Amino acid sequence: MKALLSKVVGGPDTLTLETVDDPLPGPDDVVIDVEACGVNYPDALVIRDKYQVVPPRPFSPGAEVCGSVSAVGTNITAFKAGERVIARCPWGGMAEKLKVSADRCLLVSTDLPAAGLATLQFTYGTVFHALRDRASLREGEKLLVLGAAGGIGTAAVELGKVFGAKVFAASSSDEKLAFARSRGADETISYPSVVDEASSKQFAAAIKEAAGRNGIDVVLDPVGGWYTEPALRSLGRNGRLLIVGFTAGIAKVPMNLPLLKSCSIIGVDWYNFNINEPKRSANNSRRIVDMYVKGQLAHAVSSIFPLERAAQAIHQMSERAVLGKLAIQIADRPVRPETAR
Repeated sequence: MKALLSKVVGGPDTLTLETVDDPLPGPDDVVIDVEACGVNYPDALVIRDKYQVVPPRPFSPGAEVCGSVSAVGTNITAFKAGERVIARCPWGGMAEKLKVSADRCLLVSTDLPAAGLATLQFTYGTVFHALRDRASLREGEKLLVLGAAGGIGTAAVELGKVFGAKVFAASSSDEKLAFARSRGADETISYPSVVDEASSKQFAAAIKEAAGRNGIDVVLDPVGGWYTEPALRSLGRNGRLLIVGFTAGIAKVPMNLPLLKSCSIIGVDWYNFNINEPKRSANNSRRIVDMYVKGQLAHAVSSIFPLERAAQAIHQMSERAVLGKLAIQIADRPVRPETAR
């Protein structure tokens, strides 16, 4: 099979497309003929050894896929060859075939586009876990989303609306704010692409004006850096700040603020949630797929790349130059109508 490989530490330019042996399933695994793979910001981190988990090399980036089962392990009865699935994987998705534990797979429709299905788990799964499991977002609460036009931000805007929140989308350009409005944001707040101490105070004032007297109930922050403190200051009593990522660097905030505001700072680690609570994670994924099938979540893919250009997609993601999600189209779905459920 063909696979995009990380063989040395470095950026997307260090990745190579090579032919390697096909994977064989272990007793509890399935092998998937991959149709499409989602691209996420951690793909740009893991190849630089800057992610929280460093896989042994060589490995393929890519943590969410859609495809058809081609082989199953001896212990597997829930899946059979030819069935279409989506899978959550630590890495390995940017290849023509993927071996993955069967408990990370879900059956999906044969009729929906692979790129859309392949991009439902990482960002939407992270945000679902953040808003529901970690923050217990309630209907009618005010949700502020930083980086609202990126993959995590887009998922937060859409899921926030599904959960009945009033969504305030914050981003750095008119184009990105317009995109957030197109995904359902109620109000938008602009911040500069590079924030320092002075502009951080201006951003805090803009949030306060938009949110009103009682402040924001929940902040979802995948950005970090100077953007985090003004978001924290915007919280009202019993507010919750969700730390999802650090695309602008790790924030340093005055720790007297949580005390004075009676608010909480909450970490969101979807990677370890999958490992430690796989049944809850799988249930979240099923609910996300149901929302997508019902049309409650829109198709978030803005660009689709072939496997030969997957490194370019990762580069775009690392530059924070993406609206919504990117996907890698690896193969067309084989026609196997007799196996459809």
